[in-house]
Amino acid sequence: MSTDFYTKSILPYAAIIIKICRAYTSTQQDYEDYYQEVCLQIWRSSGKFKGQSAWSTWIYRVSLNVCLTLLKKKKNNVQHTPSDAVPLEALEESKAFTDESLNQLYAAIRLLSEVDRAVILLYLEEKSYKEIAEIMGTNPNSIGVRINRIKDRLRKKLT
Repeated sequence: MSTDFYTKSILPYAAIIIKICRAYTSTQQDYEDYYQEVCLQIWRSSGKFKGQSAWSTWIYRVSLNVCLTLLKKKKNNVQHTPSDAVPLEALEESKAFTDESLNQLYAAIRLLSEVDRAVILLYLEEKSYKEIAEIMGTNPNSIGVRINRIKDRLRKKLT
């Protein structure tokens, strides 16, 4: 990957990649591995971008697909604790960032299903229902209902 490609095509969208990778990992090492893999896949598949959507939308889709694929591989290789039963100690050890409230929010987001994580991340990025539906490949009408249900679950987990 050239420095020029990274600087022009990835770095301006690093916040998107960071948020998605952070939501799908629980350790700093995993986060760094996911981030690196996402950047590599963006570079490798950049020739497949057809311009039918915004570059940022495409970055979201690639990032989500890479994270979901890596998560699935990790689940297949490791005996996994059900996400609702994640021990508090594990969440305490997973603090990749220093802002306590953000760590709590991301810990709660990690307890959601993979699809719900993606939807709430897009919502937190202030994407419209239409944009979220486009990225997720679903119907915009169902997004609002899903977001309200996710917010209710997050409130319960955070209180």
